[in-house]
Amino acid sequence: MRMLHTSDWHLGRSFHRVSLLEAQAAYLDHLVAAVREHEVDVVLVAGDIYDRAVPPLTAVELFDTALHRLADAGVPTVMISGNHDSGRRLGVAAGLIERAGIHLRTDPAGAGTPVLLADPHGDVAFYGLPYLEPALVRDQFGADRAGHESVLTAAMARVRADLAGRPPGTRSVVLAHAFVAGGAPSDSERDITVGGVAAVPSGVFDGVDYVALGHLHGSQAITERIRYSGSPLAYSFSEAGHRKTMWLVDLDGDGTVRAERIDCPVPRPLARLRGGLDDLLGDPALDRHEDAWVEATLTDPVRPADPMARLTERFPHTLSLLFDPERPDDETGASYARRLRDRDDQQVAEDFVAHVRGGAGPDDQERAALLRAFDDVRVDMARREVTG
Repeated sequence: MRMLHTSDWHLGRSFHRVSLLEAQAAYLDHLVAAVREHEVDVVLVAGDIYDRAVPPLTAVELFDTALHRLADAGVPTVMISGNHDSGRRLGVAAGLIERAGIHLRTDPAGAGTPVLLADPHGDVAFYGLPYLEPALVRDQFGADRAGHESVLTAAMARVRADLAGRPPGTRSVVLAHAFVAGGAPSDSERDITVGGVAAVPSGVFDGVDYVALGHLHGSQAITERIRYSGSPLAYSFSEAGHRKTMWLVDLDGDGTVRAERIDCPVPRPLARLRGGLDDLLGDPALDRHEDAWVEATLTDPVRPADPMARLTERFPHTLSLLFDPERPDDETGASYARRLRDRDDQQVAEDFVAHVRGGAGPDDQERAALLRAFDDVRVDMARREVTG
């Protein structure tokens, strides 16, 4: 069984206010061409088809066109909803669409009901686990607590129970949208932390022949059988070093997995430049970045005049301008951006408490209250997306 694994299309998303609609359409052209060129048997889309629960009409039209083209190619497609999608909206007319070979799995209740496809070696069961918001599905799955590991473990128990009742030799593939331990995140994924924990151990998926993951935007292998396809386009400058690809996966009759990467088209390269303004404008080594989307961090001790106008004369596609004046390491006035770098919302809040108190951070009770507050806000946002 030859599978093409992709995810995190984020249709409708822009890049620093630059529309990516044409680039997303070009990617979908590339996807359909790859399906035909590599004689793919099934396409797997592991969530975050849209960038938000109520996508713009242009994004919906692009998705509709993609569905028609995949159906016309005669290749089955299995899709799940991600944390950016509204599962209920995405799943509208799923039963009708399924007749065209497009299998949308957006309801957590269907976790243990696979899409069955066959090759000369027998059946392959494809289980779609849409993004599982712990607070919303805990009771439904009978999970012992409201955490990502707990609800995914319960969902996988349903998968294994169904698989155990199938003929020996039935191979299994799981699509899931989650943060699995060992994965490398970027700045452009929405935080899904619950109770201070975002990642789940890869052992949750033990016993499955292949796991097609979505959520993290970098293409990577957690193990030989557990992989993130990553997003097909860069959605933040933190992805400047990513190689944007899809996984072409061959699943043999004995469950052996072989995978190779298929590169995605790059609408424009990304460059993160750092230095004094005059250095950036005069360095000939930076010629190769003149056609790139640029994030420039200026290190001048004093903010120069008209920096953006001067930068865009050389780098016309400069989209982000940051200031990080270079100061001695012992100077206390470190930039706000530097102080926040690599810190999550909980840590930023705790730092703020320490700041307003003159150095005394929150105690254990206050820290727990902050944690509950962030969880409540995230769950409320998820409920709003579900209920519309």
